[in-house]
Amino acid sequence: MRYLSLLLVLFAISLTSCRNDFEFESSTGGLEFSKTTVYLDTVFTDIGSSTYRLKVYNRSDKDISIPQIKLGKGNASKYRIMVDGMTGEDADGNGVGDGKIFNNVELLAKDSLYVFIEVTANIANANPTDFLYTDKIEFTNIAGDPQNVDLVTLIQDAYFIYPERTGSPNNFLYEGINLGVDDEGEAAIFAGSNLSETDPVNGNELIWTNEKPYVIYGYAYVPDGKTLTVNAGARVHFHANSGLVVGKNAIIKVNGSQTDNDPENNTNEVIFEGDRLEPQFSDVPGQWGTVMVLSTSTENEINHLTIKNATVGILLQNIATGEDTAVPKLTIKDSQIYNCSNVGILARKATLTGQNVVGNYCGQATLACTYGGTYNFTHCTFNNDWNSSKQVAVLLSNYYETISTRYISDLNAANFNNCIIYGSNQVEMILDKKTDVPSNFFYKFNNCIIKFNNINNQFTNNDMYFFTTDPTHYNNIYLATNSQLYNPKFENANKNKMWLSANLELAVDPAFSTFNDIVNLSRAVSPDLGAYQFVE
Repeated sequence: MRYLSLLLVLFAISLTSCRNDFEFESSTGGLEFSKTTVYLDTVFTDIGSSTYRLKVYNRSDKDISIPQIKLGKGNASKYRIMVDGMTGEDADGNGVGDGKIFNNVELLAKDSLYVFIEVTANIANANPTDFLYTDKIEFTNIAGDPQNVDLVTLIQDAYFIYPERTGSPNNFLYEGINLGVDDEGEAAIFAGSNLSETDPVNGNELIWTNEKPYVIYGYAYVPDGKTLTVNAGARVHFHANSGLVVGKNAIIKVNGSQTDNDPENNTNEVIFEGDRLEPQFSDVPGQWGTVMVLSTSTENEINHLTIKNATVGILLQNIATGEDTAVPKLTIKDSQIYNCSNVGILARKATLTGQNVVGNYCGQATLACTYGGTYNFTHCTFNNDWNSSKQVAVLLSNYYETISTRYISDLNAANFNNCIIYGSNQVEMILDKKTDVPSNFFYKFNNCIIKFNNINNQFTNNDMYFFTTDPTHYNNIYLATNSQLYNPKFENANKNKMWLSANLELAVDPAFSTFNDIVNLSRAVSPDLGAYQFVE
């Protein structure tokens, strides 16, 4: 065995010594590309894009050297490229390639290389007529014109709201907002900034218009005594770990509206979503934080708002849930909440009224009314198609737990009239009552579809789920015990198209059908359950 090992080593050395070094010929063209134009999705002014990929092929039998790969605008280009892991020439002398110019790039026969592309540009750099910023990647050769790949991106201007910072890199201190003391006695402080009526850059930050989008870093805070007004058509984008907080003595008014009866095209709705504009991020949950409403004002109202891709869509609570008796309040109408990694609407000992509210695809619950409170929902559609065996569409409870304490509060009312409670699980509604101390737990479901298939008989003897024999809590319930029975037949729940594709022909309580549906269709004749009226 010793002699065999020695022979193998000598054989390997002989192969290495006989190998000819690669000989590269200068490119004469003939490269092929995975794309002839790279479209980088819309970016906000001065905010870097995602990284895009271009593949370059050498289909020939020759090892070639590309004399130069460069951006057409050279070192002045707002694009940056990386070629097969290389960062290019160092034009500014800082010892790091600038991602603009690459000399003598080698490419083996029948091989390929990757070019990675990014852009950070200002609206002033774009074409003033279409706001496109363009350039090209030039692949030179020893004869003839370069081969080019065009680069195109749309630059969108925006209002930027962010916390101020002091200090130096790696040691920055950020402006914070203090929301008081939580139940553990800890100060609830978030990185964020107070919205101002006289901001030196943005002007009045307490009126959000549709002139250009808003991009929020950290938490934008509506101070006590102030009102945030969001006009129809406004578009608001939240960065990761960012959101909006409405102070205890502040007010929020979202004034979206409906332009026509089309559920897929409403330019006057207000949209809150993340700041990643690429199509692959359009339905990714958990990209930003929440809209936190601490306000106890009865004037808080949200109309025609779509919230997408948050952690919690709307969080309605008092920070000190155990000691402070102040009750946050909100009315939400004609609004939609989708793709939240935790909860669509989370209300804790709050007063919440919902009318024509639609929710879907939330990691834990589409609607969670916890720690008691007062809730009234009419013609709402709460669905949950999140891929989990633990998710539900609706959760009601009378408690809230911290690390050390369980707090219990009265559920004064939880009324659901002409609603749809549905989803992909067998059971889509949970009533969770704790009896540590006596408390009220009042609820009523009236003319509702409820997805509830008691397959394991775990709820058989639980008197909170006597759907057909408990008239105090249930009236005319359409119990969906399988996917065929009382299926609401949404247009496409996977894509959050939650309007009805067929006439349900189920009776509603007409006393609660006196207003138009979410897209302003009349319910005067044969009203349907849920937020949408069926259209032939």
